[in-house]
Amino acid sequence: MRGLMDTAKRIYLSFSNLFIFFLFFTSTMALAGCGGSLPASIGEFAPCPSSPHCVSTKSSDSEHGIQPLTYSVAKEIVKQHLLNIVQKMPGAVVRKNQDNFMHFEFTSDLMGFVDDVEFYFESDGKIDFRSSSRIGYDDFGTNRNRMEVIRKHLSTVSVAK
Repeated sequence: MRGLMDTAKRIYLSFSNLFIFFLFFTSTMALAGCGGSLPASIGEFAPCPSSPHCVSTKSSDSEHGIQPLTYSVAKEIVKQHLLNIVQKMPGAVVRKNQDNFMHFEFTSDLMGFVDDVEFYFESDGKIDFRSSSRIGYDDFGTNRNRMEVIRKHLSTVSVAK
């Protein structure tokens, strides 16, 4: 009987500790938010970190590298189409819209994680981009998938190749 009581006590303490950790974790996340802070490198086309939560057209490795977008119409036209596409995506907010540069923040619904997406309009009909999570290690393909969705939608308006 004593062994059964000891086991029950250990289970109770384990659940109590887990509950206390959960309360601490959720209250910390609620107070601090999961978004992280705006990187100072926005607009500078920073390289991707070694972690797999980033894709960039200027990365040469298979984990981070992705093909740029291309277009054959006026830059203003493709920028407007791109802006319309991204603004319809969940959690997207325009942060900067300059002549050759656009920056968006994407915030996830569940935990409030923030990803930064930057577009650089080159003079040769190419759009280089970088999409990266602010915090965490792995994004489970979220940034790559987002950029491929944008590519698909942009190509359907017959302005991008």
